Amino acid sequence: MEKASLGAMLIRPLSGTQNRIYGILRSFASEKDREAFYNSINFRKWDESVKSLVEEDYTCQNLHGLEAFFTDPGLIHHPPRWKMALVTWIGVWPTVYAISSAISSQLSGLHSALATGVVTLIVVLALTWAVMPVLTRLLRSWLRGTADIHE
Repeated sequence: MEKASLGAMLIRPLSGTQNRIYGILRSFASEKDREAFYNSINFRKWDESVKSLVEEDYTCQNLHGLEAFFTDPGLIHHPPRWKMALVTWIGVWPTVYAISSAISSQLSGLHSALATGVVTLIVVLALTWAVMPVLTRLLRSWLRGTADIHE
């Protein structure tokens, strides 16, 4: 049986930049499932059908965990895990605090597990679409290990 992706997300270039590189982030249950997907007839058909829509060939990067927040087409390697963990913590701590403080009174009547679920859902959404993109852009030079602050 052909394995499918668990999900996919389109990654668009940051607005206001000249970058024209888009990405597709796909998730798989295992490396075996990933390999089966990319070797499938359906993927090859899809790949062939979009060739006329792209300017250059794609590259494939296998990301595990935190690396997904730190994708940068200009990088060959991802930052060290300790840097990714530190930047993630810098994003998570104030986001959890701010959201918990802002909505705790509205959640006071809910069971604690459900209230935690609501808070973490909002935190994940904020991290994915706001906090982490801003932090990784602000700290790009440090994450790359370069002294060039302006790009």
